[in-house]
Amino acid sequence: MIYTCYEMIRDCRAGRPAGWRYFIACYVPVIRKLLAHYQAGGTGGTGALERVLVAVRRPDSALFQSLEPAPERWFVAQLRQKVLEELEPDTPAASLHLETVATALAPLTLVEKQAAWLETMLYLPSEAGVLLRMAPSTVEKIRGKAADLIRGTVDSWSRTMLPENGRALGRAAAAAAGPGCLPPKTFLDLLDGRTTWHGREQLEQHVTGCWHCIDHFCRLVETVEVLRGNQPLTGAEAAPFENLLGVPAAKRPAWKRWLAGQA
Repeated sequence: MIYTCYEMIRDCRAGRPAGWRYFIACYVPVIRKLLAHYQAGGTGGTGALERVLVAVRRPDSALFQSLEPAPERWFVAQLRQKVLEELEPDTPAASLHLETVATALAPLTLVEKQAAWLETMLYLPSEAGVLLRMAPSTVEKIRGKAADLIRGTVDSWSRTMLPENGRALGRAAAAAAGPGCLPPKTFLDLLDGRTTWHGREQLEQHVTGCWHCIDHFCRLVETVEVLRGNQPLTGAEAAPFENLLGVPAAKRPAWKRWLAGQA
């Protein structure tokens, strides 16, 4: 029987050990990968990982509140937000507000805005090129163009202004949802090639001017790479995290216990 992400969310919300064991086994590696990317120094250390797990386990955590049968990639995009919440705050040399970015980058096309926004998510041109399926040199040119546009609208500017303000910009974009914003399924259909040309045109008309949806789409694009090659933890590897969260160890089937007793 296949155990789905939806069933895991349901069981974790209900406090069932099976859900938490599945979450630990399958998503601790995902958290490690996100920490290695977003944490200063790229260490993905154990302390930060434990903070994320404890925060996720708290009763007031919103990660498992939705019981909609959302695809795994949307769950991982939400998990990514929780990981970033637990990191030490950024200290940019100069603040950059979402409204400033939106005004400055208004002349860019949708894909150009995505290439620029992925810089706030700390993706190098070579990495963003993979995510957007374009040449790294093209990403570099777009980011140079975006930098020039931003430089013309701020008093204090540096070339690293976007990534330095990335987390604050991401929080602002996530909070900027409007009534016309699109559900996760719309973006996932686009990523999976299920969108019609008419549907794509309608999507682009909204997303081009909506930084909430640009952020939303970029986070879902990110999950494709985050989940690529993901290997669940073994029982021994998962045990310390189960102990940390107070999750009872799974009981072995009776036949395995019997065999162990015969050894």
